[in-house]
Amino acid sequence: MTTLTHRGRRAEAGRNSDKKPDSEEDAAVDRDLNDDDPDDSKDIRLTLMEEVLLLGLKDKEGYTSFWNECISSGLRGGILIELALRGRIRLEPRCIRKRRLLDRKVLLKSDAPTGDVLLDETLRHIKATESAETVQTWIDLLTGETWNPFKLQYQLRNVRERIAKALVEKGILTTEKQNFLLFDMTTHPVSNATEKQRLVKKLQESMLERWVNDPHRMDRRTLALLVLAHSSDVLENVFASLADDKYNVAMNRTKDLLDMDPEVEAAKAGGAEMIWAVLAAFNKS
Repeated sequence: MTTLTHRGRRAEAGRNSDKKPDSEEDAAVDRDLNDDDPDDSKDIRLTLMEEVLLLGLKDKEGYTSFWNECISSGLRGGILIELALRGRIRLEPRCIRKRRLLDRKVLLKSDAPTGDVLLDETLRHIKATESAETVQTWIDLLTGETWNPFKLQYQLRNVRERIAKALVEKGILTTEKQNFLLFDMTTHPVSNATEKQRLVKKLQESMLERWVNDPHRMDRRTLALLVLAHSSDVLENVFASLADDKYNVAMNRTKDLLDMDPEVEAAKAGGAEMIWAVLAAFNKS
C-alpha cells in the first residue's frame, strides 16, 4: 500500500457508443466523455495511464524511480478506470450478498474499440473470461501477479514502454539510449515540458484554488488521477514544486480525500464507482 509522504520525509527527490444511457450512472459517464474540461480544450488528450506515467518520469533522465514498486499496478488500475469512464465496463449492481466494492465483479458493458491498444487488449481479456472477476483480481491478473498458470495469459506486458511510446507519438516524450555500466536502457526524457507543467498545475489547483471539499463535485478524471497518482506512488511529484505552506495544505487535503471510506463514497457516486473500487483495492494491498 502506498502512503502520502510529507516534506520532512520525502523519498527520492474513443469513440462513444450511440446507445442512449439507460441509467443515471450511464448519463453521468456520457457527460464525462462529451464535456471537455475548458482548460483542456486546446491541449493534447491523454489517457489516465499516460498522465500517471508522465507524472512518474524524471524529466531529463526519462525513467521512473528504481525504488517505485507501485507504478506497475497503479497503471493497471488506471486502465480499469479509463475503461469505466469510457463506458466500456462497470461494476455489477449492489445486492444483499455483494455490497462491498471488492466483492462485486467487473462486467463488460461494451466491447466497442477505444482506439487505444492497451485499453482494447484489456477489453478482449475481460470479454474472454468465463466468469467475471473483481477489481482486485483484474489488477493482479493484468500485472501478472497470479499463481494460476492458466491465467497468466491475461498479463499485460511492457505496459510502461508501450505507454511511453504513445507519449512519444504525441510529441511529449522523446527516445534515447542510456548506458548503465552493465546494460543499456531505452529512456524517454520529457520533450514537451509545457504539457507536463499543465498537468501538474491542474492537480495543484484542484487541491488549492479550485478546492471544493467534496469529491462528488470534482471533475471525475481529476479525482481519478489523484487516486492513481497516490496508488502509483508519484503524488509527491505533483506537489514538490509548491512553497511549504501550500504544499502542506495540498497534501493534507489530498490525505483527507484519500482517507474517505470508498464504500460510503461509491454509494453516492453515480458513474464513479470504479474510481473508489480501485482506491479500495490499493488500500487493501
